[in-house]
Amino acid sequence: MSSVKEPPEVKPKRKTPLSRRGFIRGVGLGTGAITTGIVPAEAAPAPALQGPGPVPVTLTVNGKSHKLELEPRVTLLDALRDYLDYTGAKRTCDRGICGSCTVLMDGKAIYACTVLAIDAQGKSIETIEGLAAGPRPDPIIRAFVDNDALQCGYCTPGFVMATKAFLAENPNPTYEQVKRAFGGNLCRCGAYNGIRRAVLAAAKAKQAGGQNA
Repeated sequence: MSSVKEPPEVKPKRKTPLSRRGFIRGVGLGTGAITTGIVPAEAAPAPALQGPGPVPVTLTVNGKSHKLELEPRVTLLDALRDYLDYTGAKRTCDRGICGSCTVLMDGKAIYACTVLAIDAQGKSIETIEGLAAGPRPDPIIRAFVDNDALQCGYCTPGFVMATKAFLAENPNPTYEQVKRAFGGNLCRCGAYNGIRRAVLAAAKAKQAGGQNA
């Protein structure tokens, strides 16, 4: 009988463990192939613009009408400062907390950072620039100066406008009423005592002579 030889045993090749350097090299080569040949960068479509563009907006500020082109997302504060150059209203918290952006809208004190400019159409907006116009400033401004009701002055326009709205509703307030009424306006310098004295002084000045005091 002829002997049949068994085929030699073939041992499987051992896999070489993938090193960190080899992994990074492979990823780099694959990424290069994608960006240079398979999916050219210039072939990616540009993202479409989201949201409406500028629309006509008419604002009445300190008795003057202003026609603007604004995106609907623009706040009244941004419209006043960036488009109309009424910079008296200040941006500090931008969250309706500090009161530095206080203006009057139809006689009511509001935070300009919380109102959209498009929603302020048809309203009468008054800023501190309106109180300072004319041959003599509003008695409120004089009262703030005379009572040293400011330090850095950044929050002062908001306090002045809030004072005008407050005195229109309460022309003869007490100290305690003043203290409670201005909780929505913050002063980092802590000039609250001078501010409260100024509000009371402005009330007396308005009672004595109105705008001519």
